[in-house]
Amino acid sequence: MSPDFPAYAPTEEHEMLRQTVRELADAKIAPFAAAVDEESRFPQEALDALVQNELHAVHVPESYGGAGADALATVIVIEEVARACASSSLIPAVNKLGTVPVLLSGSEELKKKYLTPVAKGEAMFSYALSEADAGSDAAGMKTRAVRDGDHYVLNGAKMWITNAGVSEYYTVMAVTDPDKGARGISAFVVEKSDEGVSFAPKEKKLGIKGSPTRQVILENVRIPADRMIGAEGTGFKTALATLDHTRITIAAQALGIAQGALDYAVGYVKERKQFGKPIGDFQGVQFMLADMAMRLEGARQLTYHAAIKSERAMHGETVPDLTFVSSACKCLASDVAMDITVDAVQLLGGYGYTREFPVERMMRDAKITQIYEGTNQIQRMVMARQLLK
Repeated sequence: MSPDFPAYAPTEEHEMLRQTVRELADAKIAPFAAAVDEESRFPQEALDALVQNELHAVHVPESYGGAGADALATVIVIEEVARACASSSLIPAVNKLGTVPVLLSGSEELKKKYLTPVAKGEAMFSYALSEADAGSDAAGMKTRAVRDGDHYVLNGAKMWITNAGVSEYYTVMAVTDPDKGARGISAFVVEKSDEGVSFAPKEKKLGIKGSPTRQVILENVRIPADRMIGAEGTGFKTALATLDHTRITIAAQALGIAQGALDYAVGYVKERKQFGKPIGDFQGVQFMLADMAMRLEGARQLTYHAAIKSERAMHGETVPDLTFVSSACKCLASDVAMDITVDAVQLLGGYGYTREFPVERMMRDAKITQIYEGTNQIQRMVMARQLLK
């Protein structure tokens, strides 16, 4: 092989980043993960540690004060944080989700105004697309934005908004022309402090309990017209383009949860003895571990492959199969994470079913990765449509 041929692998810098994030997560995030879950509270310790080490929004370009990390580096950060605490991994993941619409379609003024405080760790950014009656059918949203001079007035309610109430900024999709269907949807930046913005009580969830999920309620929220992201009517196109990039971050979260469960299970079976020897010596257990690790590595390689394509697309290159590979990695990684965490609980036996051990939390946390940012059933529809084009 020619030395000039790029290796199909993360660089040395990527691996150094992984080690840095893993050490930080083990020291500053993992010790609080069980309490965050038990108390259903925001992981402030994780936010503080990530901001202090400039790992809370690594994807923000250097021109706006960010680290300018590529998509693969962002995946690695999310993966390693999720290995310790899935709720905490939604800090870098949702900061990316909320800001990608601005990066893709926002004016230079909008980018400077909103990306700079996110890069500094002064604000977080959430994404508001779904509604109570518009989940998988996001184009069926009812939230309205009506032009009034040099302002828009927004009314509606957005559902399932991650980190709602904690984030300062929200990318909100709203209907500006109800006669045009999906082409009548526009995107806006809404601030938490805008008059008329409120939040419903936190949802009581199965997992990721440390990341607050709330409705964002908009009642006559009047915002300047220059807070529109891109041109009027392009919001839904921006929303779909955003998900092509950010489904990959959900795959990363799933990889991290699965890796955490596998690592814990491996440590356990080496120590736990039955019939006079470690249960890791039994072939049935070994086959389970081998299958877990094999499927995890397959999902990881597909996710990293997708991340490289995402990075190329963010730099303006046309990547025809980005939609397919981003759906594929999200779907595969989340299905694998669910299987691995269930197997980890099984390997721990009765202990795995108790909250004294972390694998039951990981199993609960893994489930949402099959649901949000497009259910895995929707991902399969997306992939099939790409194949049949």
